[in-house]
Amino acid sequence: MILDGKHIAQTIRAELREQIASIVSKGLRAPKLAVVIVGHNPASETYVANKIKACAEVGIEAERVALEAEITEEELLAEVERLNRDASVDGFIVQLPLPEHINESAVLSAIDYRKDVDGLTPENVGRTVQGLPSLVSATPRGIRELLARYDIQTEGKHVVVIGRSNIVGKPIAMLLMQRPYLSLPGMSASSLGDATVTICHSKTRDLEAICQTADIIIVAAGVPNLLTANMVREGVVVIDVGINRVEDDSPRGYHLVGDVDFENVAPKASYITPVPGGVGPMTIVSLLQNTLQAYLGN
Repeated sequence: MILDGKHIAQTIRAELREQIASIVSKGLRAPKLAVVIVGHNPASETYVANKIKACAEVGIEAERVALEAEITEEELLAEVERLNRDASVDGFIVQLPLPEHINESAVLSAIDYRKDVDGLTPENVGRTVQGLPSLVSATPRGIRELLARYDIQTEGKHVVVIGRSNIVGKPIAMLLMQRPYLSLPGMSASSLGDATVTICHSKTRDLEAICQTADIIIVAAGVPNLLTANMVREGVVVIDVGINRVEDDSPRGYHLVGDVDFENVAPKASYITPVPGGVGPMTIVSLLQNTLQAYLGN
């Protein structure tokens, strides 16, 4: 079965639209998200435009804060502090990547964790690890939501995560291994958590053998078609986080593929996400959920 992230994201957007309309109908202001973009990276420009459009669709006010690539780290940190102090802004993100002369870690660490709707500050990561209420990184939250909406149990299951990034691999491993008391607003945690998690990466030996023992495989390595049919057993659940451009002779010059050899793995999987249309839409809608969560002070 296809895990249709696009459909689930549309359902959640409708829920958010209803929640926010109810808030506004009581005479309260709408939640507000600010998006900081530094420079003119075409991919970043597209991502930011999509986020702002998504906000408009559910009734979240959005502010685009555009800064030139030549901005100094000190000036950017001052902008972050301004947004931290702005009571009208409930959450904000600093779009990555940043110019090479700016320390990304320093900038992310400067964000007030209560407004960190990307879930990347040390405070939010630490609270997630400890199972405390937190703003969870958008992609892991989206994966967790997708599993919940399809009622895919993780208790006692062996989950293999391929990829150890701070944005996906580490936080999703933490979410799925802990006891299911970390409940996110609007989501039942009863079927999630209590998994046995193995994290694999570029230095892992015998990846094929490890994957063959998995009930659920989450692939976030950024390597096209890394997971092949011989690496999975029948009935496995496969979550493909990868989105890679592969050059071809089409008018646009490329097509998108995931980290999973979808055509050959799908027949063996009980559930699998497509690329595009799987995890991607869930990441954006999770950002909207985090913004509402920050607005509500949860």
